[in-house]
Amino acid sequence: MINGASFKNAMISGANNLSRHKTEVNSLNIFPVPDGDTGTNMSMTMESASAALADMNSQNIYEIASAAASAMLRGARGNSGVILSLLFRGIADGFKDVEEADGAVLIKALQIGVDKAYDAVMNPTEGTILTVARMACEAGRIAADVEDDPIIVLGAVTASAAEALNKTPEMLPVLKKAGVVDAGGKGLCLIFEGMLSLLRDGIMINADTSVESAGSAQDDTEDFFKNAAAQFDSEINFTYCTELIIGKNADSTKSHLELKSFLETIGDCVVVAEDGDIIKVHVHTENPGKALEEGLTFGQLLTVKVENMKEQHRKANEEYEKAKAKSEAEERKREELKPVAPAEEVGFVAVATGAGLENVFKDLGCQHVVNGGQSMNPSTEDILEAVLATPAKTVFVLPNNKNILLAAEQVVPLVTDRTVIIIPTRTIPQGLVAMLSYSDDSTPELNRDYMTAASKAVSTGQVTYAARNSEFGATKIKEGDIIALNNGKLTHKAKDPVHAVAKLAKDMISRDTSYVTIIYGSDITETQANLALEAVQARTGANVEVSLIDGGQPIYYFILSVE
Repeated sequence: MINGASFKNAMISGANNLSRHKTEVNSLNIFPVPDGDTGTNMSMTMESASAALADMNSQNIYEIASAAASAMLRGARGNSGVILSLLFRGIADGFKDVEEADGAVLIKALQIGVDKAYDAVMNPTEGTILTVARMACEAGRIAADVEDDPIIVLGAVTASAAEALNKTPEMLPVLKKAGVVDAGGKGLCLIFEGMLSLLRDGIMINADTSVESAGSAQDDTEDFFKNAAAQFDSEINFTYCTELIIGKNADSTKSHLELKSFLETIGDCVVVAEDGDIIKVHVHTENPGKALEEGLTFGQLLTVKVENMKEQHRKANEEYEKAKAKSEAEERKREELKPVAPAEEVGFVAVATGAGLENVFKDLGCQHVVNGGQSMNPSTEDILEAVLATPAKTVFVLPNNKNILLAAEQVVPLVTDRTVIIIPTRTIPQGLVAMLSYSDDSTPELNRDYMTAASKAVSTGQVTYAARNSEFGATKIKEGDIIALNNGKLTHKAKDPVHAVAKLAKDMISRDTSYVTIIYGSDITETQANLALEAVQARTGANVEVSLIDGGQPIYYFILSVE
């Protein structure tokens, strides 16, 4: 039987196992656009459960599972995280009337979780985490009919999940083409494996070290320079940190100690070590050239590295001040997000990132803008806090990203003192148009319909960079390439962001176009933005209004809204 204490430890072990492998899971994402990576989102969701369970000591499995599920739901990030939280919410519901779980109860609970996860997705796709969960549950049910031992049942679930994962490329051609399995399914397998390790083998998986980095020792040369630098971390009496590796002349009779003595006359923090046929050198000096010249008298310079420590220190201070300012701003924002009574009739919450976009949404009437978007998926809890801090009887929420939509929808049942309406906006342009479509003269229900319809009528173009190597049709994408997407579909790669947005505009603008808005990001200069504006205007008629907005968003160099 599995009681509360063992289930708690199993959950933590599962979370740890996923955390150790999250980089591996992230690498399974096949679309090249930077996104809220599956491994990171699922791991953060599971870590919410671990944090909630840390101080709990109940032997009641329902109490433990319920606490974990509630924490996961609030901490869920991205679609994969929400699906995972719903799976465990169902498991908790299946434990409602028991204190311990045998095999039959365990598989019944898992079935409830699978049903909840499928119900949450409008058009479930096979070959995903849903398939892995369903097939694992089916195998567990067969095992439970033969043997009621929950450990045997969980073993069957874990083994079948792995088998199902290996079949996902046959169900989704895009996975097969990329030569990978489903990322969400892989994450779920890792959780099951971690839980089984605890329950069957008594081994708690440790999350301290990721498997990607475990055992990857630096070579001796890197260790030498790191250790040399570490000895003098607080000393910056000279400007240049100079590191050399010298291949000694075969006929040289000079000792490396002579080099050390010379270097001590032109600097400090001197470390010189002879290692077979090479001499390794570390020195802080104002004259790195002299160090190099003297080194040449001992042999060939195999590697040279010179760094300006004072400049590094200045940059480090700048980064510290930025981080401090950001932390203070976040603290002020947390103060703003205290729950308030619903006094006004209507309020709005949007998800966006970038100072310019935040200001635009606030100018359009949003009381709160949750920081998030692509690669920075906010949790359900983040959105919930913003909703409760909005003093309105009806709060419209605009997720503005398809990977945030499911997390936003989980807010609705968590709020009891006001009505929450989710407008299913999947992009920033959809969110902006939805806000512009709101009418003070209509009911919340009619506004929901108006805003949703308007958001679907706008086309979204995006210019970003490829986060990974990929291949789409005949187009090979390399990490770092500038790419353009038309309504989520990759259409171009270009030599720079301005050329990419010009190509995109040419594809998207038609005779029916009336408005085009160019939103430029934090990595675009004002000069580049104006060049983009000119390029887009050159592709429109006189009857098309083209506007330029400094959105300040990361990730996307340009976002194009075409109506």
